[in-house]
Amino acid sequence: MTVRERATAARQAARALPTVDATTRGAVLAALAEAIERSVDAILAVNAADLATARSDGLAAPLLHRLELSASKVRQMAVGVRSVSRLPDPIWSLGLRRELAPGLTLEQRSVPIGVVGIVFESRPDALIQFAALAIKSGNALVLKGGSEAAGSNRLLAQLATDAAGMPEGWLQLLHSRAEVTDLLQLDDLVDLIVPRGSNAFVRHIMDHSRIPVLGHADGVCHVYIAPSADIETARAVVVDSKTQYVAVCNAAETLLVDAAVANALLPRLAADLAAAGVEVRGCDRSRAIAPGLVPARASDWGAEYLDSIIAVRVVDGVEAAIEHIHRYGSKHTDAIVTEDAAIAERFTRAVDTASVMWNASTRFADGFRYGLGAEVGISTAKIHARGPVGVEGLMSRKWIVRGQGHTVADFARGARRFTHRDLG
Repeated sequence: MTVRERATAARQAARALPTVDATTRGAVLAALAEAIERSVDAILAVNAADLATARSDGLAAPLLHRLELSASKVRQMAVGVRSVSRLPDPIWSLGLRRELAPGLTLEQRSVPIGVVGIVFESRPDALIQFAALAIKSGNALVLKGGSEAAGSNRLLAQLATDAAGMPEGWLQLLHSRAEVTDLLQLDDLVDLIVPRGSNAFVRHIMDHSRIPVLGHADGVCHVYIAPSADIETARAVVVDSKTQYVAVCNAAETLLVDAAVANALLPRLAADLAAAGVEVRGCDRSRAIAPGLVPARASDWGAEYLDSIIAVRVVDGVEAAIEHIHRYGSKHTDAIVTEDAAIAERFTRAVDTASVMWNASTRFADGFRYGLGAEVGISTAKIHARGPVGVEGLMSRKWIVRGQGHTVADFARGARRFTHRDLG
């Protein structure tokens, strides 16, 4: 099948999906979770073959890390599917009900976006997140994973489509890079594109399609250690933000330490990071306080390493920290560590970012951890959805007006008047 034919099949399925009842969609999700649990060994075997090929092809270490599945990660896929299943049904949920005039009412209802194209790299477990969210939200999918995960993606997509109850064609899997180029031209069939990958990859998607694109290009996340920071809190947050999983977009890439606490805290933070195997690159002021740091270059401040490297800078107050983040950040996730509520409030309000953490790791910026069940990605846009994008980010709105032969002419000549009374 051509890409257009696959997208056409997805569009046909998308027209039927809003009518699939919640009970059926819940049964599909339950069947998918059970299928994953039954298939752990098969999934790991296929993934091992993908990994072997990727290593022989010289795939970069961060991408290898994302590609690799473990038994616990596979079982977590099933946990995520069940978590999505437990969410409230989003289809046709009531957002607003208003009397426009006697006998004339307005409703706003939640409806699926339609056909969502997702182009992603390396992480085969993300495919199951996409599928679960699509089932729950009533959307059709056209998916293109990285070639390095081709075997894993095929098997996981088969598990999703084998879970009976969804309209035929609701999930389409593309296989080649050339097919992505074709997909980006199908603005008559595809309603939304979600890219997951490197900066260059996401920029390419954004630059080559008329279809709306939801996502983020970079994950340049900051942790700011402000005055009155508790040392143990700072140590825990910094180390977790940087090292819990370095190859992801919500890992910290820059540490900002306030000059008021730098002498007391920076040496210990630098030592903690070094002990965790992180290369610490510091500004001149940082290196004067912690001499063992590697000299930072100008390019480090906007770098997304996705590796065991972090840049450290000493700043003079919360305003300087905010200014640094606005200049170099990517509007993804930024954290502040302080016991001073006033400073924390200033930071959380002023920093233009999708997620702000106060005394918590940047790694919490995740759909599953936010209770969204899963995520199709993280958006740094300000239109439609921002931050981790779960079920709600895959929904649109429909207005329904119910009348009794009402006409605008009656209102225009004053024979009728609007009441605009909210009905709850």
